[in-house]
Amino acid sequence: MVGIGGIGMSALARYFRECGCMVAGYDRTPSPLTRQLEQEGISVCYDEDPALLPERTDLLVYTPAVPSDHAQLVRLREMGVPCMKRAEVLGLISRDLCTVALAGTHGKTSMSALTTLLLRGDEPLTAFIGGIAANFQSNLVYETGARRMVVEADEFDRSFLQLHPDVAVISSMDADHLDIYHTVGALREAFDAFSQQIKPGGCLITKPELTKYLHPSVPVLTYSLHDASADFRVEGLKIADGCSRFDVRTPDGVLHDLLLPTAGLYNVENALAAVAVACRFCLPEVKIRERLAQYKGVKRRFEYIIRKPDRVYVDDYAHHPKELEACIASARRWYPQRRICGVFQPHLYTRTRDFADEFADALSQLDTVVLLDIYPAREAPIPGVSSQLIFDRIHSKEKYCCTKEQLLPLLEKLDPEVLLTMGAGDIDRLVDKIKTLLS
Repeated sequence: MVGIGGIGMSALARYFRECGCMVAGYDRTPSPLTRQLEQEGISVCYDEDPALLPERTDLLVYTPAVPSDHAQLVRLREMGVPCMKRAEVLGLISRDLCTVALAGTHGKTSMSALTTLLLRGDEPLTAFIGGIAANFQSNLVYETGARRMVVEADEFDRSFLQLHPDVAVISSMDADHLDIYHTVGALREAFDAFSQQIKPGGCLITKPELTKYLHPSVPVLTYSLHDASADFRVEGLKIADGCSRFDVRTPDGVLHDLLLPTAGLYNVENALAAVAVACRFCLPEVKIRERLAQYKGVKRRFEYIIRKPDRVYVDDYAHHPKELEACIASARRWYPQRRICGVFQPHLYTRTRDFADEFADALSQLDTVVLLDIYPAREAPIPGVSSQLIFDRIHSKEKYCCTKEQLLPLLEKLDPEVLLTMGAGDIDRLVDKIKTLLS
């Protein structure tokens, strides 16, 4: 598995290991996730030298982020070993299972974790989650004899078009991955194509405002926090003490007094989508209420690292302007009288170029902004594109640009009351060091 340290690839590696396969893989650098895989008996190398390949390989799985001239990829292709993208493999695994696919430019990881939590326990289940779900301490749920599958359906590289689900959720279609799609219209067309791949007898669950872009051949159910015309909607929402309580009106009645042990309107919205899926599978109200109250969140989704009266530190995967807005708004709602400092690591040169104004607007809602260098991931540098593009547009009076090496001394000087670290690159490698500093 080339790119085994990615969140989607590592879940597949764990799946094949559970199935009894010998699994090995390559990744560019060690990480907490690759170390966990090694502890689970999966061999991981960090040098693409073909001499490090296992003696026998029956299948190569790779992520689209891997360059085509990767030495191990080239050697295995020359040897005639079957090579498949991660998305193709997920499509094959799901083919004979009743599949629930959660899609959207935002929210799909939390929706996948919540849906897995609600559906698990009634019959064997396999789930591929795009983050480490705290309830399972993993990105994979594997149960022998599974007939049902929950999977995060990723729009990057049109990966979700490998899936033919029985039930699909589409939460959002905001502009993203424009290096792949080029226009918002093309992105929406891909989501529409995905909706048309739902199996006969299935259904699509989405928001009322998205239905005009989608033309599935199956029934559509809608959900919304605010739209009274939606089939599933929240009523009587109360947020206090880090928890959310609400009723859900459904086509068949009202589910009363549901407790979600996390805050943030976007979390309530994600939970509403999961409840809609659970109702589609006729899960009793008592089980929905009982299981929803057990939700512990997903790593790096508004994850509290420090939560003390005098110090709060939250780490979040937010890497799109809309996600930054949601993260910062949640912090503002909970800590309205306190100064909030945010550290953001932009992800991808193209995304920085395409959304510099939107990033700046979102980050300007902070009292103090710290910008790190762009994390390039799969991209080569683009002339004239750097974090400075965002920095120059930020309106906050207190703003800084620095390297990762300069961050800890800067934070020691700033001594923030409420700190957010945000980004999809390798900023998470700094979390433990920041925690130690602030503690």
